[in-house]
Amino acid sequence: MRELLPQLIAKLAAGRRVACCRLVETRGSTPQKSGASMLVFDDGSQAGTLGGGCVEAEVKRRALAVLGGGAAEVAKFQLDDDYGWDDGLICGGRMQVLIDPIAEAESRRYFDALHEASAGGEGVTEAIVFDAEASGLPATASYLFDADGNLIGHARGPLEGGQAPQTIRDNLQPLIDRPRPAARHGVAYLPLLPRCRLVIVGGGHVGQAVGNLAAELDFDVSVVDDRQEYVTPERFPRAERLLSGKIGEVLPKLEITPSTYCLIVTRGHNHDEEALLHLVDRGARYVGMIGSMRKIKLIFDDLLDEGVSPEALAQVYAPVGLDIGSQTVMEIAVSITAELVAHRNLGIVGNHARQRPTLAADRG
Repeated sequence: MRELLPQLIAKLAAGRRVACCRLVETRGSTPQKSGASMLVFDDGSQAGTLGGGCVEAEVKRRALAVLGGGAAEVAKFQLDDDYGWDDGLICGGRMQVLIDPIAEAESRRYFDALHEASAGGEGVTEAIVFDAEASGLPATASYLFDADGNLIGHARGPLEGGQAPQTIRDNLQPLIDRPRPAARHGVAYLPLLPRCRLVIVGGGHVGQAVGNLAAELDFDVSVVDDRQEYVTPERFPRAERLLSGKIGEVLPKLEITPSTYCLIVTRGHNHDEEALLHLVDRGARYVGMIGSMRKIKLIFDDLLDEGVSPEALAQVYAPVGLDIGSQTVMEIAVSITAELVAHRNLGIVGNHARQRPTLAADRG
């Protein structure tokens, strides 16, 4: 949904009529899962997809009908012989789709709030009622919550003392747990997860490849290097921030939050060690460092002498990356970004390339 919102808001601002079609509930085998979105415009064009096939065509037909003056509706589809896919396969599952013509001022405000939060990289959760009987609430009612669970928008749904109904609030999941879309008691909970910031220390070949891949994977990328020519928009066209300066001066001033990922891929041992000293115990969600086991052990032992705790060093992913037998720069970048995504989405990383080096402190 995030990538469709700028287009949706721009079309509405230009006076175009738009229907937002959201896949709110699935059961069994379906070509898309809850959260998939499609925009249908009044000229018959569309953006996004619900998976293609007859269901998408039927949703588009109904969306054009509601754009002609109908109300929001939840459409149900059983993927049997009547709704085969373009490749002739029959999934056999069930899909429910909210078709919202965004006709009322309340709906416009709802999508404005969703777009504002998304553009700022903030996390939100949409709670969309698709089953009135199971929820006790009107179908198509929609509630929008910020990362702290505060109601920031609603459409077509009742409020209780200015708040969403208690049954809706009771089933919200904390975004810090990075929940997946889920359906509970006739309500679809669709999280738009906050974007994580990735700080890459080192703008060389590996840093460049990781930075460009990570931007495609919804990380907000910042790059730090002491060489100005290595932190240019040409090398990192999608980076949010490019910082040039001495590592020991730049990193201490850089904001590190519990959602920040830090990757150390500088050109040498001394720079890696200095970067890790300034990042290892700053409260980042993840710290990873490239290098051989021997180099990592030397750096870790040096930092123990500097007063860094063994517990802090034990949290460092080094050598960084999933074990995929990487050889080339791009393979190394894929290995690293795969680990970043696994950590972000799952909170744990299996098949990790590292084995923790034996430190002097371990031997007593």
